[in-house]
Amino acid sequence: MKAIQFEEYGGPEVLKYMDVEIPEIGDQEVLVSVKAIGVNYADTARREGKYVVPTELPFIPGAEIAGEIVAVGKNVTHFIPGMRIVSLIESGAYAEFVKVHEMGLALIPNGVDYNDAVALPLQGQTAYHILKTMGRLEKGETVLVHAAAGGVGAISVQLAKIFGAGKVIATASSDEKLAHAEKLGADHLVNYTEEDWEQQVLQLTDGKGVDVALEMVGGDIFDKTVTCLAPFGRLVIFGAASGEQAQFYPAQLMRKNQSVIGFFLPQIVNKPELYLKSFSELLHYIDSGELELTIGGTYKLEDAAEAHRDLQGRKTMGKLVLIP
Repeated sequence: MKAIQFEEYGGPEVLKYMDVEIPEIGDQEVLVSVKAIGVNYADTARREGKYVVPTELPFIPGAEIAGEIVAVGKNVTHFIPGMRIVSLIESGAYAEFVKVHEMGLALIPNGVDYNDAVALPLQGQTAYHILKTMGRLEKGETVLVHAAAGGVGAISVQLAKIFGAGKVIATASSDEKLAHAEKLGADHLVNYTEEDWEQQVLQLTDGKGVDVALEMVGGDIFDKTVTCLAPFGRLVIFGAASGEQAQFYPAQLMRKNQSVIGFFLPQIVNKPELYLKSFSELLHYIDSGELELTIGGTYKLEDAAEAHRDLQGRKTMGKLVLIP
């Protein structure tokens, strides 16, 4: 089969389109013919050797796949060839075929296409759990969503509304991206490239601040986001895209009973009762039309390097998808 593999860390140019062996499935695994592959910042971090866990070489990147089951192991009980599935895997998604344990599979409803389904395993699940599981969002509360036109951000804006948020404040780096966030349901728009953006957020909440803030940039953005928190506010960290670590003094949270909470999706995957329930809900939201996914671009598998350049160059909005 064809796959994208890298044998050294570096820029997009290290991604090579090459022939590799089709994986052999175990007794509780299925073989999937991949129809759509999600592209994420985690893939670029893997490629650069900067991921939160070590990346051993050679490596086939990618964690999100949607496709059709073509073979099943002898002990697989709930799935058969021909079923349409979506899954989050540890690695190896940038390929024509992947093997997946049956416990990690979710069935795709007939009304949902592969490209939409593949936006859910990482970005959809992340948006769901940073809002509901970690952020403990309650009806009527105010939510601050950074990078609201991006993959996680665009889903977070919509899910916050579905979960009952009273007000969603969206930030982005351009008027075009802010307009997109508004289309998705954001109530207020703030350009975070402006020097005083945190003051704008406070003004929009009459000085109270936000109840839940989603933050994945780090550095100065983190510092300013902390100042935007209301009493009992929760700031959920799910990345550090800037590569900058903030100087943080935990005691500053005491005065207003605030919380800073870390989020790492693999810990959710380790709890199937959480992971599969949220998968089912997210697929239902798409099938019912409540959740609209933005596909920012589709690329042939052999053009994975171009997809990485576009993602890191902030040239896109929404989900990028590779098609084998």
